[in-house]
Amino acid sequence: MHYTTVLVIGLLTFVELRRSGFKPRLVSGSVDVQSLANVLLPNAQQSSSSSSGDFCTDEGETPRRCMPSFVNAAFGRPVVATSTCGDPASRLPCELIDLAQQQQFGTTAVRPTAGKRRMATACPVEFCDSKDPRFHHPPRFLTDLNNPSNRSCWISEPLSALQDGNVTLTLSLGKKYEITYVSLQFCLLSPDQSVTILKSSDFGKVWLPFQYYSNHCRRDFGKVARAVAYRSNEQIAFCSQFDGADTTATGATGAAASGRSSGTRVAFSTLEGRPSAYDFDNSPVLQDWVTATDIRIVFHTAAQKTTRAKASAATTSEPPLDLRYFSMSDLAVGGRCKCNGHAHRCVVDGHGRRVCDCKHNTAGTDCERCRPFYYDRPWARATAAKANECVACVCNQHARQCRFDLELYKLSGHRSGARCVHCRHNTDGRNCQLCKDGFYRDTARPIAHRKACKACDCHPVGSLGRVCNRTTGQCKCKEGVIGQTCNRCAQGYQQSRSPVTPCTKSNAKAGNGTTMIGLITAAPCSCTDFDKNETLTRKTFCSTEFAVQAKILSREPFGEWIRFTIHVINSYKHPGGKLRRKNDFIWAPAADAACSCPKVELNKTYLLAGQTGRQSTAVQGNLVIDSTTLALPWNAELASRLKKFVRDQQRGKC
Repeated sequence: MHYTTVLVIGLLTFVELRRSGFKPRLVSGSVDVQSLANVLLPNAQQSSSSSSGDFCTDEGETPRRCMPSFVNAAFGRPVVATSTCGDPASRLPCELIDLAQQQQFGTTAVRPTAGKRRMATACPVEFCDSKDPRFHHPPRFLTDLNNPSNRSCWISEPLSALQDGNVTLTLSLGKKYEITYVSLQFCLLSPDQSVTILKSSDFGKVWLPFQYYSNHCRRDFGKVARAVAYRSNEQIAFCSQFDGADTTATGATGAAASGRSSGTRVAFSTLEGRPSAYDFDNSPVLQDWVTATDIRIVFHTAAQKTTRAKASAATTSEPPLDLRYFSMSDLAVGGRCKCNGHAHRCVVDGHGRRVCDCKHNTAGTDCERCRPFYYDRPWARATAAKANECVACVCNQHARQCRFDLELYKLSGHRSGARCVHCRHNTDGRNCQLCKDGFYRDTARPIAHRKACKACDCHPVGSLGRVCNRTTGQCKCKEGVIGQTCNRCAQGYQQSRSPVTPCTKSNAKAGNGTTMIGLITAAPCSCTDFDKNETLTRKTFCSTEFAVQAKILSREPFGEWIRFTIHVINSYKHPGGKLRRKNDFIWAPAADAACSCPKVELNKTYLLAGQTGRQSTAVQGNLVIDSTTLALPWNAELASRLKKFVRDQQRGKC
């Protein structure tokens, strides 16, 4: 790459600067170099403002758009040419060299001395031998680092040896880039020469025209020179002339040529003159237009031969056909590694491929998708206003996979669209937030707990199915059957031996008790049945050893005992002093609990009052409730009466 390429980068990144919000500051009549560098190398600014070293987040760890550095993507990359001089070795007449250079170096052609493979003092190039390192002119000279005072050139075979085919130069970038400009510097440029720049976005499978160059646009390409771009044709390649090239509409620059010229540079700016260039973030059309994985330069021989035939007929001073050839010294492609605003650099992966170092929970060669399990909203390109980072799915630790559901996303007001896949631990729902059929929610555990859902355990004979209420755990019971799991006959019913009607009406007096389904005989239950409108008297309060306001959360069997998890709301009376407001346990004998003694339901608040009851090593230190315990549904009147009874007790009135 010539040193003058640096100047082209500055001249041809006008659109790149405008896209970045750059407003150049003039310093002594020139552009402020520091401001220009800050735009061409944005990561230099980012590094100074990011204390964590992550250029894709700000100092407050908020995601922001980040981009790789602006580079010459062609530098050091191999170029494949369909024609190169030197096989067999041939002499290239000095008459073909640019007239201006002949005047500078003299008209006497001499063979370069050993070790001088580039410009001789009398003639820039006159000999080509692909097997001699001193005199070869391979296409790799196009992307190496050269000195403008010691220029190296790629040279094609003479035009007469090319038959009817064109000469092409193909550059593979190895990855998708967002191209800002393509710059070509010619060692020799004939005024009748025509060139096409092609691009591929799929590694050479499909080629599309990027730009045409010719002094005879209509004749060679059927196009009008200096065409104007509109929003309806922003992805159409236009044609520019070499002499007096239009630098406004197409971004092409080149010196006006009279006859053949040497050292001419043309540079195509991909966005200049395109109406949506200043709204690039919101223009998928232009984002696709500037994306390329490969660049191809096509030299058209048909136009050369046509011009030569006309020139011969007019007996002009044009050189004979077998002396014509194509020659270039530099091919530069300015742009950024395409990462869609989600990476500040590109790296080489374990397979030797160049990929983006993706941030914002994105993945892919170009950060073009969300990484697994980050599908709560659709992937989007980062913009200057919004990072559009990918968001993790909410599955409450019950699923390892999720997918994006567009309909859910729309229904949520474009806030959340994830649907969890294969919920574990007996959970269900788009966020694994529900219990699946046959299980109910254990409110004593957080939703993310592995055992947040408990089995219904509905009785196979007494229930109508194996499914219970997902919140309370209550099974659907057959007629005359009661209990959370439908395992008892209600009062006034007795067990039958029919699996269809396990409980039938009894002829005995009401209140005779209940029987467990599946048992031949059962001891009668004797529960104190308090009506929900029953009021608490001071005498009853004074006779109890504890009085606690609590919410029943869950119920679990432990051998001969049933453990209830409660949330203590208020403690009015307790042998060991007041209980703290927290989750705690109370225990009931399994025999009493089978009779629903006391009669309590899950997720409801009660006043539990009674004697401390029997104790065992299993429940030592915890309250025990049984058939004698009062379980009154909580209400506002009960609260006011309890406060009065507590004051009376403190005054010794109990």
